[in-house]
Amino acid sequence: MEQYIIKGGKPLMGEVTISGYKNAALGIIAAAIMTDETVKIENVPKIKDIDILLQAIEKIGAKVDRINRNTVKINGSKISSLKVDFDFVRKIRASYYLVGSLLGKYKNAQVAFPGGCNIGSRPFDQHIKGFEALGAKVKIEHGSICAHADELKGGHIYFDCTSVGATINTMLAACLADGQTILENAAKEPHVVDVANFLNSMGANIKGAGTDIIRIKGVPKLHGSEYSIIPDQIEAGTFMFAAAASQGDVLVKNVIPKHLEAFTAKLLEIGAEVQEFDDSVRVRVSGRLGNTHVKTLVYPGFLTDMQPQMTTLLSVSKGTSIVTENIFENRFKYVDELTRMGANIKVESNTAIIEGVDKLTGAIVNAPDLRGGAALVLAGLMAEGFTTVENVEYIERGYENFEYKMQQLGADIIKVDSEDTKAIRKFKLKVS
Repeated sequence: MEQYIIKGGKPLMGEVTISGYKNAALGIIAAAIMTDETVKIENVPKIKDIDILLQAIEKIGAKVDRINRNTVKINGSKISSLKVDFDFVRKIRASYYLVGSLLGKYKNAQVAFPGGCNIGSRPFDQHIKGFEALGAKVKIEHGSICAHADELKGGHIYFDCTSVGATINTMLAACLADGQTILENAAKEPHVVDVANFLNSMGANIKGAGTDIIRIKGVPKLHGSEYSIIPDQIEAGTFMFAAAASQGDVLVKNVIPKHLEAFTAKLLEIGAEVQEFDDSVRVRVSGRLGNTHVKTLVYPGFLTDMQPQMTTLLSVSKGTSIVTENIFENRFKYVDELTRMGANIKVESNTAIIEGVDKLTGAIVNAPDLRGGAALVLAGLMAEGFTTVENVEYIERGYENFEYKMQQLGADIIKVDSEDTKAIRKFKLKVS
């Protein structure tokens, strides 16, 4: 089992380039098979979730060519099966986008019910509501989502709750439906906009993405396209918070600063220095940071995917901070691991009360999920001594070259096999 070993106490300094947005890439790859022509996608992050989805579309007959590490060509003209039911595809939540894309193109789909991080209930009911409003019949049986329609017709859908997944999935199916579809209370996240822009580049007619009302006029077919995925706002936010946590000075490059405004606002509020440029953000900290209150909300609010990193940063800030998690009920599982490192955090229902401590100390901790794992790496950067973060496969599902990018900023971090005692000993001797 691979693990990160981190020697804390060293400020991060320098520049880091952010990869393409994982959450956008997953929707875009699913959309790419909706045309029989070749699609070229650039700025694709080389991470496990993306590799799994590419394997899944290959298994059903799509042709996938890796042009280089971050560029892929996809051709969906030879898809021979509408059944996506492989063990590996169950591991990622976004496999459900294949329901929308296959239903839109072929009017039929059978996709294994998805997995992903165990951070709380993420029901599929709003997806079903969207598909049924387009005329599809949907049922869940034998561990799969099965959707079928003799024909898809535009519909008017009001989502009971704002759901990124349901918005994208319904948008995928609706762009090839007959007539106009209106999605109300739609999610406004940047990756919703990116998927809509990609579909439009293929000939779809989607307007209003980024607002709470999206209008889609169905088209007979989609065509090939070349497209570059937007930068990953969560990766960018993670490195911004890592710079702050380590009392460092980091220029975070290849970002869209507007997507980071909620993170920037909180960093400024607790005393960090943040400078925004056209496509980069600089974060600099000298001295202990202050306390704040944070509530997670849908975009453009403070995103739940940045809550663990925020809580970790506040664990060594002055005074008492309160973090309220309004999206996922199981998102505080990493707190027990922070407590091993000396954090003083009390969780009551969906709220964490954080009494800032002077320092954290190194310990052996387990990454409970993707973002919680990244937060524990940040804790390791702050901690006195050595921290071992186990289950790093969670982290690698969402971050490209995570430990390498940290190393380039000066962090003392290494990824090793837990059985490789020689490499572990060598690293500890080198950085001690």
